[in-house]
Amino acid sequence: MTDTPPLADGYEISTDPHRIDAERVHRWLSTDAYWAIGRAREKQDRAIEGSLNFGVYETVSGEQVAYARVVTDRVTFAWLCDVYVNPSARGKGIGTALVGAVREHLRPYGLKRMLLATHDAHGVYEKLGFAPLEKPGQWMALCF
Repeated sequence: MTDTPPLADGYEISTDPHRIDAERVHRWLSTDAYWAIGRAREKQDRAIEGSLNFGVYETVSGEQVAYARVVTDRVTFAWLCDVYVNPSARGKGIGTALVGAVREHLRPYGLKRMLLATHDAHGVYEKLGFAPLEKPGQWMALCF
């Protein structure tokens, strides 16, 4: 499936950086996301500042319930990262709708590829057209 899934009633997605609840995002990621456990608040704030950010919010309260971050040049490449849905909002398709919205937001740029890494959410991303690298032997990483 590559259609953009609808967002559950009562929620909205925004790319307005002023709406990001940086304290909440930091708490989520640094305490509950395996890839960011212990990440310093200063690092998270710098990551937010240097990225295209997506938030999902309850329409009535305005409370942020999900987050995704994209590192991109908006021309050739994007890296989707820090996708997180608050446990109280899980099971409503919010994560799938959020990633679909990210994909559609980036589509007009004509990017060659968008990458991501996941330990346990392959099924969510596969529904939206993501697939394992065709030639993983061509990719390398420099880890610090």
